[in-house]
Amino acid sequence: MLPLVSIRLETDSPELLFQPNDSLRCAYQIDAVEADQIQAVEASVLWYTEGKGDEDLGVHYFERRTPTDTIDGDLRQLRQIETRLPPSPLSYAGVIVKIRWCVRIRLFLRGGEKTYLEELVFHLGGAVPNLSTVGSS
Repeated sequence: MLPLVSIRLETDSPELLFQPNDSLRCAYQIDAVEADQIQAVEASVLWYTEGKGDEDLGVHYFERRTPTDTIDGDLRQLRQIETRLPPSPLSYAGVIVKIRWCVRIRLFLRGGEKTYLEELVFHLGGAVPNLSTVGSS
């Protein structure tokens, strides 16, 4: 059975839209895996590109926790993170390239190279034009 990672952003925006310099608050929790099977948990807020050419990635916030970082060694409990979002790069959905922001939770499980990744995409900046529609009628 795969672990279950729940990620929730604290926002009033159903589109998960944030503006530069907004405070991003996020909560995540891990289920469907025994506590002693989790070797480490990484939480990050990052952006990445998709499309033609080289893909880029920039990490804005990063936190790595191991069982020794908690009183009872259980990394499954509800955890909250908070960071102030930068002025750029803004989310963009172009034809050739896309810029996506996300909260990413990565679990490192005992037993070798077992990792599990979950992410929740959000939008930074609301008024970025999609160049594929600019000037078309």
